[in-house]
Amino acid sequence: MKNKVTRWIRENGIYLLLSIIIPIALMTLSYFLIGIYPGSERTVMASDSFSQYSNFHASFNNVLHGKQNIFYTWYGSLGLNYWAFSAYYLNGIFTPLVFFFDNQAMPEALYFITLIKFGAMGAAFWFFSTQTFKFSKWLHVSFSTAYALMAYATAYSEVIMWLDAFVYLPLIILGINRIMDKGKPVLLFISYLLLFLSNFYMAFMIGVFSFMYYCVRLMTDFKRYRKSIINYLVPSFLAGGASMVTILPTVLDLKNNGESLSDFSRFWQPDTGAWDLVTKSMAGIYDTSKFGSAPFVYIGLLPLIFCLYYFVDKKIPLRNKLLYGSLFVLLIASVYISNLNLFWHGFHAPNMFLYRFSFLFSFLVILLAGYSIEQIEKSDVEKIINIILLLLAVFLATYFFANRQRYDYIQPISFIITILLLVSYLILLLIYKGNKLKKVLPIILAVVMVAEAGFNTKVMLEGIKEDWGYAGRSVYDGHYEDIETLVEKTKRENDDFYRMENMDSISRNDSFNYGYSGVTMFSSIRNRHSSSYLNNLGFRSTGSNLNIAYVNNTLIMDSLLGIKYNLSKQEDINKYGFEKIATKGKYNLYENKNTLPLGVLTDKEIYEPNAVNNQTELIKHLSGMEEDLFSFGNVKEDKLENLTLESNDDSLTYGKENIAQLSSITWTVEIPAKTQAYLSLVAADQSMMAKTDITLEVNGTSRKNSIIESGQYYNLGYYQEAETIKVKASFDSSQAQISLYQPDVALLNVDRFETSLDKIKKNGVDFDVSGRKASASVDLKEDQVIWTTIPYDKGWRAYIDGKKVEIPTFKEAFLTLPVSKGKHTVEFVFLPQGFTVGISLFAFSIVAFLLYLFWLKRQAAKGE
Repeated sequence: MKNKVTRWIRENGIYLLLSIIIPIALMTLSYFLIGIYPGSERTVMASDSFSQYSNFHASFNNVLHGKQNIFYTWYGSLGLNYWAFSAYYLNGIFTPLVFFFDNQAMPEALYFITLIKFGAMGAAFWFFSTQTFKFSKWLHVSFSTAYALMAYATAYSEVIMWLDAFVYLPLIILGINRIMDKGKPVLLFISYLLLFLSNFYMAFMIGVFSFMYYCVRLMTDFKRYRKSIINYLVPSFLAGGASMVTILPTVLDLKNNGESLSDFSRFWQPDTGAWDLVTKSMAGIYDTSKFGSAPFVYIGLLPLIFCLYYFVDKKIPLRNKLLYGSLFVLLIASVYISNLNLFWHGFHAPNMFLYRFSFLFSFLVILLAGYSIEQIEKSDVEKIINIILLLLAVFLATYFFANRQRYDYIQPISFIITILLLVSYLILLLIYKGNKLKKVLPIILAVVMVAEAGFNTKVMLEGIKEDWGYAGRSVYDGHYEDIETLVEKTKRENDDFYRMENMDSISRNDSFNYGYSGVTMFSSIRNRHSSSYLNNLGFRSTGSNLNIAYVNNTLIMDSLLGIKYNLSKQEDINKYGFEKIATKGKYNLYENKNTLPLGVLTDKEIYEPNAVNNQTELIKHLSGMEEDLFSFGNVKEDKLENLTLESNDDSLTYGKENIAQLSSITWTVEIPAKTQAYLSLVAADQSMMAKTDITLEVNGTSRKNSIIESGQYYNLGYYQEAETIKVKASFDSSQAQISLYQPDVALLNVDRFETSLDKIKKNGVDFDVSGRKASASVDLKEDQVIWTTIPYDKGWRAYIDGKKVEIPTFKEAFLTLPVSKGKHTVEFVFLPQGFTVGISLFAFSIVAFLLYLFWLKRQAAKGE
């Protein structure tokens, strides 16, 4: 055994090592060339995602260090099902490597994990290739490099959680081959299971594709392979059953929390072009990973050449060509037919990063190329040369005659390199036909393919840089120690549950990184019902609720949600009841004296359908007060700069005099004494104002926000005495117009506000929060309802004095619980819905598979 291992390492070790090292080296070099390396200012994550993924991985680091529960996090927008969240973002086998990095070093952690994943992709394909194709070992290395650095993987490399899927895809296909050819199911079971556990989203696409692949290969020789049907289905279903430990709770979470399907009414996929697949088959072609992109299908010109040859090679049966060709037809149709496109995306239209299934096209290209190369003889060279000439003609025609407006992303250098590479492969084939360089030709081909992959990788990463921009590392950690110090101070000084928010946040997911409960969040896995209700309460979260923003709301919601602390760079945030208690670096910590506990006692009328639909109705109901807390006043337009009023019908439309310059409006606002004032400012035309930032200047201080992504109540400050102030709003936008609803001013009477809070505090219920549990003791003189600000989720279970009780729904947003009079202990316990069934299926499926292996072994022994 030892000799066999030694011999295998001696014969194959260097090639396996190269298959790992070359993708890592080319990615590292490409990163370096665009200014990304350990210790550099740039991170490997694009600006819209780097803090998001860094903070998510930091939260997993907290799990590994025992600082956070694996089932539930209080750090994700009031509270979130962390089990389902991890199933999309964090369940990959490489994620635990963050254990070796401090949270401040998460950008470096993601840099190394990204490189390791690309190396693992190369290793996985090398293993698949050596077990599947019979050709030169150097071609195994070059094909592995081409696969690992295919355009899809590099262009979407900042979406780090998807990369794991490309490690498992070739292993799954190899596992299918092993079952069909040798009756060995272990590799398929393990690969399927790891894929399903790593990322349910990509697992769906690969699961469907691999089943289609099995059916296609089955039909190539049904008589030979029909005995494999049971042997394929058993490990596949058992792997699926075992993966239910994560998939079932996640699917239920998506279903329960309002994830809706997309529109199926249209037939053709919009914004597609006839030459899309042709242009994206050239080397170094990046258009965008935002909306309007063509699918990323490039995986190398040589694989494309030999894939095309597969369909003209007479040695390959026509049946095989038709069967594998049908997979291509389906994938191509999925680019152009809307419902097929939606099917691959789980019937939910993607938010940017389009055609997320297109890596399957790339894999099919390189798969058939491998099968084709095995069949090549010298007599075939003429046909292959004709294919290269055909590609040259098609690419030339595309470059010179395709719609230049649509395909303006074809850069001359990419076109020239593509042509030169095709010519190079043509010359090498002519040399091969002439019996020259036969022994070194595979090495030369490998060198050219590796160089081609390196060129394409650099262009893809440059494309990301232009498209999104690689964020500066200092943006992530420039104030890390300042914020962490202040957050840790709040933790030391509080035993009870509380929430806080950063008014000058680094990203929308700071709470995951620093470990505090807040409101702001961006996540594909979210509680849409609670976010939707919070939107009604003044926190901006519209559409599919991917985002929820804390900024630009009122003191009422600070108090109701228990926002005890604010972090801000401002020396005075001018919010009534907030007092500065600490400073670290550029950040100040403010404590709010007017906060409520996690629970409040109220009555059953809160369940009425039309009750408490906004924050004023909610605080009135909880306090029992009838007086209005808010009054509203008009603002007087005082001065326009670089703007002229064009229309004032239902909304105000201003035209810019000079588009390149900032424009501004100054208003005069009268504020009565003892009032917290807010300017209500809402964009009338959402599309026109989508990329408009607004900077509001009041009393010498200013704050910048996106008018679309933040709330509508811009704080004008607290005023002990009546005062008339000037408010200036500057608009940073490339649009020619500014469209607003008529602004007004919301005036919060702080005396009535204090009185309301005092009444509510008498009914406050302090919960002890730990891990996935929240418990409290109450002594009630009458039957009442405990209303909480814990987001409602079907994973919650409620217990009164140890007995399980039903949880009524309060707008499907917050946990509430009716409790009878008397002394009681109340406890909420979270376990993801479906987890118990999932873990049972996991245990059953693992045991069943082991028994199945034992049965196969017994059957094999009987047959000997």
